[in-house]
Amino acid sequence: MSWDIFAVNVPLVFESIEEIPPDFKPKPLGNRSAVIARIKRIAPTANFSDPSSGLIEKDGWSIELNMGDDEICEDFAFHVRGDGDEAVEVVARILDGLGIRGFNPQAGRLFVAGPSAIASFNEWRELRDRGRR
Repeated sequence: MSWDIFAVNVPLVFESIEEIPPDFKPKPLGNRSAVIARIKRIAPTANFSDPSSGLIEKDGWSIELNMGDDEICEDFAFHVRGDGDEAVEVVARILDGLGIRGFNPQAGRLFVAGPSAIASFNEWRELRDRGRR
């Protein structure tokens, strides 16, 4: 089970999902190897030995970056596991560094760094922990 955020090329001018026109088509993020290079500048410990699936690990948490198999990267997903608010901050830095938005399906809204993202992550951890009992 993971806390998932989907990275999409939605302009920063949209502050909510409701503001995005129904006919909006996001542009591709670009060449997958170029996107990976930018991610590695932001998170140097990211391991992309398999370009379709990167991994960032720290004590107590990990982030899998599902980049897909296509050379042109339309979007990608973060799969956050473990504990530690630092993982949420890494997601925020990557999204900000790429100049793109994240969609938080658990909350049903765009990812917003800071307290609301931490609250969503904490809600996910509570659900995860309830499932372990």
